[in-house]
Amino acid sequence: MTRPSHRPDQRSRFAGRRVAALALVAALLADTAAQACTRLVYFGADGRNLTARSMDWKSDVATNLWILPRGIERNGEAGPNSLKWTAKYGSVIASGYDISTTDGVNEAGLSANLLWLVESEYPKFDAASKPGLTIAAWAQYVLDSFGTVAEAVDALRKEPFTIVTDAVPGETRLATLHLSISDATGDSAIVEYIGGRQVIHHDRAYQVMTNSPIFDQQLALNAYWKQIGGTAMLPGTNRASDRFARASFYVNAIPKFEDPDRAVASVFSVIRNVSVPFGLTTPDQPNISSTRWRTVVDHARKLYFFESALTPNTFWVDLKQVDFSAAGGVRKLDLGKDQTQIYSGNATARFVPAKPFPFLGKNP
Repeated sequence: MTRPSHRPDQRSRFAGRRVAALALVAALLADTAAQACTRLVYFGADGRNLTARSMDWKSDVATNLWILPRGIERNGEAGPNSLKWTAKYGSVIASGYDISTTDGVNEAGLSANLLWLVESEYPKFDAASKPGLTIAAWAQYVLDSFGTVAEAVDALRKEPFTIVTDAVPGETRLATLHLSISDATGDSAIVEYIGGRQVIHHDRAYQVMTNSPIFDQQLALNAYWKQIGGTAMLPGTNRASDRFARASFYVNAIPKFEDPDRAVASVFSVIRNVSVPFGLTTPDQPNISSTRWRTVVDHARKLYFFESALTPNTFWVDLKQVDFSAAGGVRKLDLGKDQTQIYSGNATARFVPAKPFPFLGKNP
């Protein structure tokens, strides 16, 4: 019997979906890419979950590592009506220009990562109605205040503050960032501000975050590559959507190692795979940047690994060996220009007492 011509077969339906996906890809490729960073969550054996991220920037981001104890009283640095809170948890963080927290993990095992998202648009700050929080302290507020992703999401949905952005150091453009959080259970959330409204994606399935386009569109693109299958073909450019597809495939394709050290090594190999080679420039896309450094959080063992693109060694901080009490004080590990100060192995004891860095803000 002849199949009716108005009923497409399975191949036609697949072709239609493929054309639609390719149209979306083409539209995205026409846009200028944003500053390139990647974050991924690995589900390991026996619930041993890891979070990795790369930091990509066109110049030295002047990163150092800091130990920040619990009990610190903080100010949202947004002017007279700034959010105020006291740190419930101590944390180990990577700073940006020593004026912001860009990455880190707290003593409860919650990690937070800030990545660039050019589409970000924050609500207008009305000091009379809601306290403000500098974007430089957004990740730190989460690390200070919550022990799990679920706890953080419940609080953030109530929108207790307005994010107040400011110019990137040395530039005139405003910082446009989105936030990812993950915890020891493997739970994950992505927080974006689109069209002036907060959008939260909360699900264990949201393992990967890169940059543009917004997260909903990244998921649509990734669904297309899943149809093809990563063993057949994966996109190989340094664009955010391509890195998203590669990270999504590889983080689930690598083995669930029983040996935690092998798990860390494997996750590092994935985050290196989606890094941008150092020194690479793309003249027609000036916002694509080299990877400066990478981190991996071992949530179960409470280890924070750091790797600079310009040094041969990977080192770590053992949060179990850190005194996060107020008596322990603030401590700093100076990574030097371009993060070229060489450390190896367990560097926890190498931190030295320091004055806390001031978060970029509008307060005097």
